[in-house]
Amino acid sequence: MPAQIIDGKAFAQNLRAKIGKHVAKNFAEKGWRPSLAVIQVGENPASSVYVKNKVKQTEECGMESLEFKMPADTSQATLLQKIDELNNDSNVDGILVQLPLPKQIDESAVINYINPQKDVDGFHTINVGRLNNGAGQALIPCTPYGCLLLLQDFLGDLSGKDAVIVGRSNIVGKPMAQLLLGANATVTIAHSKSRDLPAICRRADIVVAAVGRPEMVKGEWIKEGACVIDVGINRIETPEGKTKLVGDVEFASASARAAGITPVPGGVGPMTIAMLLHNTVIAAHLLRGETPPTF
Repeated sequence: MPAQIIDGKAFAQNLRAKIGKHVAKNFAEKGWRPSLAVIQVGENPASSVYVKNKVKQTEECGMESLEFKMPADTSQATLLQKIDELNNDSNVDGILVQLPLPKQIDESAVINYINPQKDVDGFHTINVGRLNNGAGQALIPCTPYGCLLLLQDFLGDLSGKDAVIVGRSNIVGKPMAQLLLGANATVTIAHSKSRDLPAICRRADIVVAAVGRPEMVKGEWIKEGACVIDVGINRIETPEGKTKLVGDVEFASASARAAGITPVPGGVGPMTIAMLLHNTVIAAHLLRGETPPTF
Protein backbone atom coordinates (compact mmCIF):
# COMPACT_ATOMS: atom_id res chain seq x y z
CA MET A 1 0.00 0.00 0.00
CA PRO A 2 1.46 3.41 -0.93
CA ALA A 3 2.32 5.82 1.86
CA GLN A 4 -0.19 8.31 3.18
CA ILE A 5 0.79 11.82 2.15
CA ILE A 6 1.46 14.03 5.17
CA ASP A 7 -0.06 17.29 3.97
CA GLY A 8 1.99 20.07 5.51
CA LYS A 9 0.20 22.67 3.40
CA ALA A 10 -3.19 21.78 4.89
CA PHE A 11 -1.79 21.52 8.43
CA ALA A 12 -0.11 24.92 8.09
CA GLN A 13 -3.30 26.49 6.71
CA ASN A 14 -5.24 25.20 9.70
CA LEU A 15 -2.60 26.51 12.11
CA ARG A 16 -2.59 29.94 10.45
CA ALA A 17 -6.39 30.05 10.78
CA LYS A 18 -6.10 29.37 14.51
CA ILE A 19 -3.43 32.06 14.84
CA GLY A 20 -5.61 34.53 12.93
CA LYS A 21 -8.57 33.89 15.24
CA HIS A 22 -6.38 34.38 18.30
CA VAL A 23 -4.90 37.62 16.93
CA ALA A 24 -8.36 39.03 16.17
CA LYS A 25 -9.71 38.05 19.60
CA ASN A 26 -6.64 39.44 21.35
CA PHE A 27 -6.92 42.75 19.47
CA ALA A 28 -10.62 43.05 20.32
CA GLU A 29 -9.94 42.41 24.01
CA LYS A 30 -6.56 44.09 24.56
CA GLY A 31 -6.05 46.45 21.62
CA TRP A 32 -2.69 45.19 20.38
CA ARG A 33 -1.48 42.94 17.60
CA PRO A 34 1.77 40.95 17.40
CA SER A 35 4.28 42.52 15.02
CA LEU A 36 7.05 40.95 12.94
CA ALA A 37 9.98 42.84 11.44
CA VAL A 38 11.81 41.20 8.52
CA ILE A 39 15.17 42.48 7.28
CA GLN A 40 16.51 41.52 3.86
CA VAL A 41 20.02 42.50 2.78
CA GLY A 42 20.55 42.34 -0.97
CA GLU A 43 18.31 40.98 -3.73
CA ASN A 44 18.80 37.22 -3.58
CA PRO A 45 15.85 35.97 -5.70
CA ALA A 46 14.98 33.04 -3.41
CA SER A 47 15.18 35.29 -0.35
CA SER A 48 12.88 37.82 -2.01
CA VAL A 49 10.27 35.09 -2.57
CA TYR A 50 10.55 33.91 1.03
CA VAL A 51 10.25 37.44 2.42
CA LYS A 52 7.25 38.20 0.21
CA ASN A 53 5.48 35.06 1.48
CA LYS A 54 6.33 35.84 5.10
CA VAL A 55 4.98 39.38 4.82
CA LYS A 56 1.83 38.20 3.03
CA GLN A 57 1.01 35.49 5.56
CA THR A 58 1.80 37.74 8.52
CA GLU A 59 -0.72 40.29 7.27
CA GLU A 60 -3.31 37.60 6.43
CA CYS A 61 -3.22 36.53 10.09
CA GLY A 62 -3.99 40.09 11.16
CA MET A 63 -0.52 40.77 12.50
CA GLU A 64 1.60 43.86 11.90
CA SER A 65 4.32 43.37 9.28
CA LEU A 66 7.40 45.56 8.99
CA GLU A 67 9.75 45.02 6.05
CA PHE A 68 13.23 46.52 5.75
CA LYS A 69 15.21 46.09 2.53
CA MET A 70 18.89 47.01 2.66
CA PRO A 71 21.38 47.10 -0.25
CA ALA A 72 23.78 44.20 -0.81
CA ASP A 73 26.80 46.34 0.15
CA THR A 74 25.36 47.17 3.58
CA SER A 75 28.05 46.98 6.26
CA GLN A 76 27.73 44.74 9.29
CA ALA A 77 27.75 47.82 11.55
CA THR A 78 24.82 49.35 9.66
CA LEU A 79 22.82 46.13 9.88
CA LEU A 80 23.51 45.81 13.61
CA GLN A 81 22.38 49.41 14.08
CA LYS A 82 19.03 48.59 12.45
CA ILE A 83 18.66 45.50 14.65
CA ASP A 84 19.46 47.62 17.71
CA GLU A 85 16.63 49.98 16.78
CA LEU A 86 14.20 47.08 16.48
CA ASN A 87 15.46 45.47 19.70
CA ASN A 88 14.55 48.66 21.52
CA ASP A 89 11.23 49.25 19.76
CA SER A 90 8.41 48.14 22.06
CA ASN A 91 6.09 47.90 19.05
CA VAL A 92 8.20 45.11 17.51
CA ASP A 93 7.69 41.60 18.90
CA GLY A 94 9.66 39.48 16.44
CA ILE A 95 12.81 40.15 14.41
CA LEU A 96 13.93 38.01 11.49
CA VAL A 97 17.01 38.62 9.38
CA GLN A 98 16.64 36.72 6.11
CA LEU A 99 19.56 34.38 5.42
CA PRO A 100 21.91 34.05 3.63
CA LEU A 101 23.66 37.36 4.17
CA PRO A 102 26.31 38.94 1.90
CA LYS A 103 29.88 37.75 2.54
CA GLN A 104 30.97 40.94 4.35
CA ILE A 105 28.53 40.18 7.19
CA ASP A 106 29.08 37.57 9.92
CA GLU A 107 25.78 35.69 10.17
CA SER A 108 26.50 34.40 13.68
CA ALA A 109 27.23 37.90 14.97
CA VAL A 110 23.97 39.16 13.47
CA ILE A 111 21.85 36.31 14.85
CA ASN A 112 23.25 36.77 18.33
CA TYR A 113 22.71 40.55 18.25
CA ILE A 114 18.95 40.06 18.06
CA ASN A 115 17.17 40.28 21.41
CA PRO A 116 16.65 36.56 22.21
CA GLN A 117 13.09 37.36 23.31
CA LYS A 118 12.42 38.63 19.77
CA ASP A 119 14.43 35.92 17.99
CA VAL A 120 11.49 34.25 16.26
CA ASP A 121 13.83 32.13 14.11
CA GLY A 122 15.07 30.51 17.33
CA PHE A 123 18.74 30.69 16.26
CA HIS A 124 20.15 32.86 19.08
CA THR A 125 22.63 31.04 21.31
CA ILE A 126 20.39 31.64 24.34
CA ASN A 127 17.37 30.06 22.64
CA VAL A 128 19.53 27.15 21.48
CA GLY A 129 20.72 26.65 25.05
CA ARG A 130 17.20 26.84 26.45
CA LEU A 131 16.03 24.22 23.98
CA ASN A 132 18.96 21.97 24.81
CA ASN A 133 18.62 22.06 28.58
CA GLY A 134 14.89 22.69 28.88
CA ALA A 135 15.42 25.82 30.96
CA GLY A 136 12.94 28.61 30.41
CA GLN A 137 10.74 29.44 27.45
CA ALA A 138 12.77 28.86 24.28
CA LEU A 139 11.77 30.19 20.89
CA ILE A 140 12.24 27.04 18.81
CA PRO A 141 13.62 26.98 15.23
CA CYS A 142 10.65 26.97 12.90
CA THR A 143 11.41 24.12 10.51
CA PRO A 144 12.15 21.40 13.09
CA TYR A 145 9.27 22.62 15.25
CA GLY A 146 6.95 22.22 12.26
CA CYS A 147 8.35 18.74 11.60
CA LEU A 148 7.62 17.74 15.19
CA LEU A 149 3.99 18.84 14.90
CA LEU A 150 3.55 16.88 11.67
CA LEU A 151 5.03 13.78 13.30
CA GLN A 152 2.83 14.07 16.37
CA ASP A 153 -0.25 14.63 14.23
CA PHE A 154 0.50 11.53 12.14
CA LEU A 155 1.90 9.18 14.78
CA GLY A 156 0.51 10.50 18.05
CA ASP A 157 2.79 9.69 21.00
CA LEU A 158 6.42 9.47 19.86
CA SER A 159 7.64 7.77 23.05
CA GLY A 160 10.03 4.93 22.31
CA LYS A 161 10.07 5.53 18.56
CA ASP A 162 13.45 4.99 16.89
CA ALA A 163 14.18 8.25 15.05
CA VAL A 164 17.04 8.88 12.64
CA ILE A 165 17.89 12.40 11.50
CA VAL A 166 20.03 12.59 8.38
CA GLY A 167 21.81 15.93 8.68
CA ARG A 168 23.47 17.77 11.55
CA SER A 169 22.89 21.44 10.80
CA ASN A 170 22.28 24.00 13.52
CA ILE A 171 19.09 25.05 11.74
CA VAL A 172 17.38 21.66 11.43
CA GLY A 173 19.34 18.56 12.42
CA LYS A 174 20.50 19.45 15.92
CA PRO A 175 17.29 21.16 17.14
CA MET A 176 15.24 18.34 15.59
CA ALA A 177 17.18 15.89 17.75
CA GLN A 178 16.44 17.89 20.89
CA LEU A 179 12.74 18.11 20.07
CA LEU A 180 12.49 14.37 19.44
CA LEU A 181 14.39 13.63 22.65
CA GLY A 182 11.92 15.89 24.44
CA ALA A 183 9.12 13.77 22.95
CA ASN A 184 10.82 10.64 24.39
CA ALA A 185 11.99 9.21 21.08
CA THR A 186 15.30 7.36 20.77
CA VAL A 187 17.38 9.59 18.50
CA THR A 188 20.33 9.07 16.16
CA ILE A 189 21.90 11.92 14.22
CA ALA A 190 23.45 10.57 11.02
CA HIS A 191 25.16 12.42 8.18
CA SER A 192 27.04 11.98 4.94
CA LYS A 193 30.07 10.52 6.73
CA SER A 194 28.14 8.01 8.85
CA ARG A 195 29.19 4.41 8.27
CA ASP A 196 26.54 2.33 6.53
CA LEU A 197 23.96 5.08 6.42
CA PRO A 198 21.38 2.84 4.66
CA ALA A 199 21.47 0.38 7.58
CA ILE A 200 21.09 3.20 10.11
CA CYS A 201 18.01 4.51 8.31
CA ARG A 202 16.56 1.05 7.75
CA ARG A 203 16.02 0.46 11.47
CA ALA A 204 14.17 3.74 12.04
CA ASP A 205 10.48 4.24 12.77
CA ILE A 206 11.01 7.91 11.85
CA VAL A 207 13.41 9.28 9.24
CA VAL A 208 13.94 13.04 9.05
CA ALA A 209 16.00 13.87 5.95
CA ALA A 210 17.70 17.27 6.18
CA VAL A 211 21.02 16.84 4.44
CA GLY A 212 20.58 19.14 1.42
CA ARG A 213 21.35 16.55 -1.26
CA PRO A 214 18.70 15.78 -3.87
CA GLU A 215 17.13 12.34 -3.45
CA MET A 216 20.05 11.08 -1.38
CA VAL A 217 17.86 8.88 0.86
CA LYS A 218 16.74 5.92 -1.25
CA GLY A 219 13.54 3.97 -0.92
CA GLU A 220 15.36 0.77 0.04
CA TRP A 221 16.77 2.66 3.06
CA ILE A 222 13.26 3.00 4.51
CA LYS A 223 11.79 0.40 6.85
CA GLU A 224 8.33 -0.87 5.96
CA GLY A 225 5.79 1.27 7.79
CA ALA A 226 8.19 4.06 8.77
CA CYS A 227 7.28 7.76 8.76
CA VAL A 228 9.44 9.95 6.51
CA ILE A 229 9.80 13.72 6.92
CA ASP A 230 11.64 15.27 3.98
CA VAL A 231 13.04 18.69 4.84
CA GLY A 232 15.08 19.05 1.65
CA ILE A 233 14.16 21.34 -1.19
CA ASN A 234 16.42 21.06 -4.22
CA ARG A 235 15.96 22.28 -7.77
CA ILE A 236 17.22 19.79 -10.34
CA GLU A 237 17.19 19.62 -14.13
CA THR A 238 14.94 17.08 -15.84
CA PRO A 239 15.92 15.09 -18.94
CA GLU A 240 13.64 17.42 -20.91
CA GLY A 241 15.83 20.38 -19.95
CA LYS A 242 13.33 21.83 -17.48
CA THR A 243 13.72 22.04 -13.71
CA LYS A 244 11.71 20.62 -10.84
CA LEU A 245 11.80 20.62 -7.05
CA VAL A 246 12.73 17.44 -5.22
CA GLY A 247 13.51 16.64 -1.63
CA ASP A 248 16.37 14.80 0.02
CA VAL A 249 14.37 11.55 -0.27
CA GLU A 250 13.70 9.54 -3.41
CA PHE A 251 9.95 10.05 -3.14
CA ALA A 252 8.52 7.36 -5.42
CA SER A 253 10.52 4.46 -4.01
CA ALA A 254 10.27 5.65 -0.40
CA SER A 255 6.51 6.12 -0.58
CA ALA A 256 6.18 2.46 -1.64
CA ARG A 257 7.59 1.40 1.73
CA ALA A 258 6.71 4.16 4.21
CA ALA A 259 3.42 4.48 6.09
CA GLY A 260 3.53 8.26 5.75
CA ILE A 261 5.71 10.74 3.88
CA THR A 262 5.86 14.48 3.31
CA PRO A 263 5.88 15.62 -0.33
CA VAL A 264 8.18 18.24 -1.84
CA PRO A 265 6.79 20.80 -2.33
CA GLY A 266 3.79 20.95 0.00
CA GLY A 267 5.18 19.15 3.03
CA VAL A 268 7.58 20.77 5.46
CA GLY A 269 7.97 24.07 3.56
CA PRO A 270 4.56 25.60 4.43
CA MET A 271 5.07 24.67 8.08
CA THR A 272 8.16 26.86 8.39
CA ILE A 273 6.30 30.13 7.85
CA ALA A 274 3.35 28.97 9.95
CA MET A 275 5.72 28.28 12.85
CA LEU A 276 7.35 31.68 12.35
CA LEU A 277 3.94 33.28 12.87
CA HIS A 278 3.36 30.99 15.85
CA ASN A 279 6.68 32.07 17.39
CA THR A 280 5.85 35.74 16.85
CA VAL A 281 2.58 35.35 18.77
CA ILE A 282 4.39 33.50 21.58
CA ALA A 283 7.10 36.17 21.74
CA ALA A 284 4.52 38.98 21.82
CA HIS A 285 2.80 37.54 24.87
CA LEU A 286 6.03 36.73 26.71
CA LEU A 287 7.36 40.25 26.11
CA ARG A 288 4.22 41.58 27.80
CA GLY A 289 4.55 39.20 30.72
CA GLU A 290 1.52 37.19 29.61
CA THR A 291 1.01 33.45 29.37
CA PRO A 292 1.34 32.52 25.69
CA PRO A 293 -1.52 30.71 23.96
CA THR A 294 -1.40 27.12 22.79
CA PHE A 295 -2.63 26.22 19.31
